[in-house]
Amino acid sequence: MKQRKEGNKYSIIIPTYNERLNIALIVYLVFKHLKYSLPPSLYSIFLFCTGFRDVDFEIIVVDDGSPDGTQEVVKQLQQVYGEDCILLRARPKKLGLGTAYSHGLNHASGNFVVIMDADLSHHVSVLLYDLENIIRSMTSRSTYQASSGKNCPTDAYFPLKQIETGASIVTGTRYVQGGGVHGWNLMRKLTSREANVLAQTLVWPGVSDLTGSFRLYKRADLEDVISTCVSKGYVFQMEMIVRASRKGYHIEEVPITFVDRVYGSSKLGGSEIVEYLKGLAYLLVTT
Repeated sequence: MKQRKEGNKYSIIIPTYNERLNIALIVYLVFKHLKYSLPPSLYSIFLFCTGFRDVDFEIIVVDDGSPDGTQEVVKQLQQVYGEDCILLRARPKKLGLGTAYSHGLNHASGNFVVIMDADLSHHVSVLLYDLENIIRSMTSRSTYQASSGKNCPTDAYFPLKQIETGASIVTGTRYVQGGGVHGWNLMRKLTSREANVLAQTLVWPGVSDLTGSFRLYKRADLEDVISTCVSKGYVFQMEMIVRASRKGYHIEEVPITFVDRVYGSSKLGGSEIVEYLKGLAYLLVTT
């Protein structure tokens, strides 16, 4: 696979535990959207706007000893897509979400790092590029104005947003116009909303969605921020954003719709909520 014009490469880190029913689907969707073929006319417009050529990427699956056969499925996917595109970096047991990202980062070769869940709650086309839809949207709204030198719209797509703004972090948010949640009951929606409002009040991070796990990082900046984090569980996502904000890194948000998982069960329970509150108190004192 050829690298992009600027030599950028995206390392997509996907932590897993008992995701046998989901991992093949998420890998398929990543390849579908990253290797999408455009008609020559649309491709030339997109290339003019972004400088993109072929997208160079790798998927790093960090599995924490799943007993359901997740690793066996990943090994089968390696035979289909290639071991250079899909890396299985297994660990013997559950060691925490934060350390899973650190472990994946140690094996990443890209200069941009994407983190996302394996449960299909994040739509890959928002993060990567549903190229044809982007181009048709640009042309139909007359926002592509090559002759006048106007920028192409990038608000809804992570890598495009990063290129336009130069952000260190582009994070998905459910809590701005255009974002939302599908499939949650009222109690879960209220719990998530209250957790974010509490964090906004106490640690003022400058973003609207602290608990989301759908993000694009510049690798060098991620390495700097992650080295200062102490959390291991779900509070890790919040700590990353808070510490990045304190360090002065440029953070941008794009709206996403979070869809509840179809297969498998959520890993979020009462113990994770307690850890979130402890982590929030720690950040309040230490940042």
